[in-house]
Amino acid sequence: MTCLLAAATPFEIAPFLEWYREENTARAGTLELDVLITGIGLTAATYHLQKQIAIKRPQLVIQAGIGGCFDTSIKLGEVTMITKDTIADQGVVEKKTLLTLFDLGLMKPNQFPYKNGWLVNPHKDLLRKSRLKKVSAISVNQISTSKKTILRYTDRFNPTVESMEGAALHYTCLMENIPFLQLRSISNYAGERNKKKWKMKEAIANLNHELIQLITSI
Repeated sequence: MTCLLAAATPFEIAPFLEWYREENTARAGTLELDVLITGIGLTAATYHLQKQIAIKRPQLVIQAGIGGCFDTSIKLGEVTMITKDTIADQGVVEKKTLLTLFDLGLMKPNQFPYKNGWLVNPHKDLLRKSRLKKVSAISVNQISTSKKTILRYTDRFNPTVESMEGAALHYTCLMENIPFLQLRSISNYAGERNKKKWKMKEAIANLNHELIQLITSI
């Protein structure tokens, strides 16, 4: 199988890459894996994903990274599997209410590749390969820091995870009809800017552990 592993930054998947170099040599490479570092943000992720797919079309794309979490019942460091994603800050705030492009009538909520305003992963067999908690996510251009913004997002989308690249993966792969998976490890709770309260090391360690488990199961 040809697989493309995408991440916004190299440090997020560094432990996996070290493992894969050793394991791939030992197994003589039973999986053809390419690695893409897209850069941070929706624009960079969309561009580099599309360019890589045009050069070499994979049979599966896996995006792995860290993210913030709106649900404090989920422990920091836990790894989740994203079933649906959408761009949360693509719209306008009017009278203290967040209105999306769908609310404004600028797009239809079921206009492909959207389903009721969400970019839904339709590959249930792939999703079932993982025992990870299945959750929804939003993608943003600006990390949520204010209580007002967080409240708007939770009221409008009721998401679990926040990232800056997830919707780019879902949109690109749905448009290209390529199976995909998005793994997000929780490094912090949304709005928490005190880095001492983050669990970055644990989040990355757990993300890479689950990534290895996933790759070996494919």
